[in-house]
Amino acid sequence: MPSHSSSPKWISSTICGDEKQFVPAPFFRREFWLDRLPSQAALRITALGLYHAKINDHVVGDRALAPGWTDYRVRVPLQSYDVSSLLKPGKNVIGVILGDGWYCGRVGWFDRQRYGEKPELLARLEMEFPDATRVQIATDGSWKTTSGPILENDLLMGEIHDARKELTGWTTPGYDDSAWTPAQEGPDRDVILDTIDYPGVRRTAEIIPTPLDGGRYDMGQNFSGRIRIQVTAPRDTALTFRFAETLDPDGSLYTENLRSARATDTYICKGGGEETWEPLFTFHGFRYVEVDGLPADARLNITGLVLQSDTPPTGEFSCSHPLLNQLQHNITWGQRSNFLEAPTDCPQRDERLGWTGDAQVFIRTAAFNMNVRRFFHKWVQDIRDAQRASGGVPEIIPCPRPWDNEDGGPAWSDATIICPWTVYLCYGDTQILSDHYDSMRRYLEFIGREATIGLIRAHPDSKVYRGFGDWLALDGSGKLEGATPKDLIGTAFYAYDACLMAKIAAVLGKPDEARAYTELHAGIVKAFQRRFVTQDGLIDSGTQTAYTLALHFDLIPENVRAAAARALVQDIRQRDYHIATGFVGTPYILDVLTRAGYLDIAYRLLEQETFPSWLFPVKNGATTIWERWDGWTPERGFQDKGMNSFNHYAYGAVGDWMYRHLAGLELDEDAPGYRHIIFQPKPGGSITWASARLETAQGMAGISWKISGGTLEVELTIPENARGTFVPPAGFPQPSFPAFGPGTHVLRLQSE
Repeated sequence: MPSHSSSPKWISSTICGDEKQFVPAPFFRREFWLDRLPSQAALRITALGLYHAKINDHVVGDRALAPGWTDYRVRVPLQSYDVSSLLKPGKNVIGVILGDGWYCGRVGWFDRQRYGEKPELLARLEMEFPDATRVQIATDGSWKTTSGPILENDLLMGEIHDARKELTGWTTPGYDDSAWTPAQEGPDRDVILDTIDYPGVRRTAEIIPTPLDGGRYDMGQNFSGRIRIQVTAPRDTALTFRFAETLDPDGSLYTENLRSARATDTYICKGGGEETWEPLFTFHGFRYVEVDGLPADARLNITGLVLQSDTPPTGEFSCSHPLLNQLQHNITWGQRSNFLEAPTDCPQRDERLGWTGDAQVFIRTAAFNMNVRRFFHKWVQDIRDAQRASGGVPEIIPCPRPWDNEDGGPAWSDATIICPWTVYLCYGDTQILSDHYDSMRRYLEFIGREATIGLIRAHPDSKVYRGFGDWLALDGSGKLEGATPKDLIGTAFYAYDACLMAKIAAVLGKPDEARAYTELHAGIVKAFQRRFVTQDGLIDSGTQTAYTLALHFDLIPENVRAAAARALVQDIRQRDYHIATGFVGTPYILDVLTRAGYLDIAYRLLEQETFPSWLFPVKNGATTIWERWDGWTPERGFQDKGMNSFNHYAYGAVGDWMYRHLAGLELDEDAPGYRHIIFQPKPGGSITWASARLETAQGMAGISWKISGGTLEVELTIPENARGTFVPPAGFPQPSFPAFGPGTHVLRLQSE
């Protein structure tokens, strides 16, 4: 029976790579003796890098890529597993493999070792016996280490596994580890060991691909994950697996958009029968796999393994338009692919970074599709960890800090206020507001102090970063940042921030601060109007995004709102009913048109099938959302290979409108968390029926409707502890009793 109870030490291998050089993954083991079984046993474990742990040859937990991604200089997740059932009397062994992960592997387009030089392990097995005796096994210099079959591992580059070097039985008692060396103890680290159980990455689905010619396989779906193979081939057979989102016209893999990401796995067979392998420390964004090196008489089966953060599905949407249903499918898979430890921008190329702007435009749609409450609690904590002393928030969270922007720019860093507020609305969660309030306050003070001149944000004279503009807008400017002035975007979001902070302060019982933020908001609105709005309601630059932001954030005087809306519609008509907004304007444009009385124009944009539009990629075989409206066109082929992801959720923000307006499932800000549900369907376009269901904090809520021959049939589902109000579409009478309690309610209305 072990008797020591020292605190765990960070341990590592003596092998270390450099900024370019990969080294084999280190293996660690520790044997110990138990003369009886404990009544309770927990393994508390983390790593700088990634860990894969076993006890007595049984895998511990079901997480992938554990412990996850944080700013390792500040905070490291410490995870706990009940391992009572894995122990036995006599000899026992703990074995752990470490991967480079985000800690010392490639992050973004930067070199290795953004956070540290090599992976390190910290673990403690805590056992309690029936007589209340407590014993623990902790990482220290008594653990042994060696290298094995994982010759290289990297999240972006891939994994190389030489099965001929496998350490058979190394996690079983009695294994001969005499050739192993003592682990190297590292210094204590001044980091927070965070025990909050945030959602981990897990395998959520398996996909069986369709074989194609040339050793290629089609998963039928673009996704984030990896493969599992079953292969029977001679010893020394080296199989190389390459991954891609799409194919070139000649049927070969299109990999140019991966940039420097190698996205290649290699498996070297040991021979002697069927071998099964799945990489441990990498993932790819792909639909297609190509294998090279398979002998003619070999057998190979491939299975796609979908990886994502554990955010259970909550919402369902469908309607009478098949292409819109596929669009919803694509939105959901874009979310599944990119909500992996952080809300990342893309899973395939050398990036996969938590861009704040992408997250804030999509979060409301995300909260319909899946339960993202705990996911965003973790990411908002990452924001606090990355926030500068000045109060500024960088554009990437977690921030590997290859540069030192104090401010990520308008519509990007504003995620620090927008995202917590959205979580509060969707889940009735005041905790995220109270936890993050000081950070939000400091951020808004930074904007007012450093990034504005006369309440105009991102003024040309400001030395603070001016941001990314209306990223990837197709408004005729020819610039990635679009034609909408950055100071207009910045001031609009500054006003929105102040408006939200007034609401947040009121929710948290801070009336004096709420009044101060309300006054600040009023001042910014006046400044915006003086600078950007003419007396006739026209907006500086005249882009769709400029009008959309001004109208959505209520920055235009009421007496000229109608004129501004007409100007927006005129631009849409001049473009033959095509969208021209980028990341900033797209989430709001259909809401603005709906609110201004142009529901018909909103539907024409939504149902538009020609380029640029939401349905153009769908018509051209997309299974996720594209980064660019013109990621591929028949006339030009592929867009710029330097930035052309086919799995990028930002433009999927339209899903929010489809749930709230097309189907008609909306919350009440005064009763967040869907305690009061507003059912307000807005039929239009070619849509004849729609349905939406959402697992809310109160239970299942839903609406389904169909319209035929002037008759509207509606079924409402209201969960316990909630109430609902039905608002009929234009042209239908208000029911005698529009308010409903929990249960299922059926309405039949005849058009007036």
